[in-house]
Amino acid sequence: MPKIEKTIKQITWVASAALATAITVFGFFATYGTATFDEFVFFAVIAAFAPPTVLNYIDYRWKRAVDEHLPDLFRSIVQAQETGMTLPRALEEAAKRDYGPLTTELRKMNAQISWGMTLEEALLAFSKRVNTVLVQRTVPLIIEANRSGGHLEKVFDPMGKFVQSTLLLHKERRNQTRPYIAIIYVAFFVFIFTIILLFKSFFVDIQGLPLLGAAVMAPEEVKRIFFHMTAIQAFFGGLVTGKMGEGTVNAGLKHSLVLMVCGYIALKLFL
Repeated sequence: MPKIEKTIKQITWVASAALATAITVFGFFATYGTATFDEFVFFAVIAAFAPPTVLNYIDYRWKRAVDEHLPDLFRSIVQAQETGMTLPRALEEAAKRDYGPLTTELRKMNAQISWGMTLEEALLAFSKRVNTVLVQRTVPLIIEANRSGGHLEKVFDPMGKFVQSTLLLHKERRNQTRPYIAIIYVAFFVFIFTIILLFKSFFVDIQGLPLLGAAVMAPEEVKRIFFHMTAIQAFFGGLVTGKMGEGTVNAGLKHSLVLMVCGYIALKLFL
């Protein structure tokens, strides 16, 4: 997975918002007041969130791969320093190995040092580029350990264990929340099944009949209400899923898109 720069994300958000606005405006002038306008708004929401969500997921996978290779990097630095290498030399040797996307960042850092940048400046630039929580926590410790001198391997060894423990805790949390994520998906599909069953067995059969002194709504109006309910349930259910599973609402956008598309297809096929 490649790294997605912040500028690209911002441009994507602006372009997606512009596309969504264009779809909504076109639908407003062409089909306002009809059920088709609801579909225009639906696809405008999809267009607004789909491209940024894909980029965020790619960037998340990249950052996750970087974090997962940090313990291996620290072990390599410890082994190099036990042989008498300095920290810059240990980083240079580490850049020759395969640490996934972390290797490219190490090579950039070594190149900056060779061009005259100090080790501290190169580490801070590395931390700013990668911008993960674990890197932000470990880089200041590396800088302070390098300033104090002494046996740096005594710092990198527990740091690697700390990162490994943190990654294991994150993995355990993901495993523990998967059943709850599955519950949200199952609940949504049960909701869709209930809507379809209710519409087929109840609203179609009593169309036009007086009920408590008032006529029942036409099937098309009922379909429109069910469509609104499905879209709202899918969008916010996906956000809750992301918050539970990965700790951020933004991570739930991919779940929202999946649920919205599945709900739209189900209603189109069976209603």
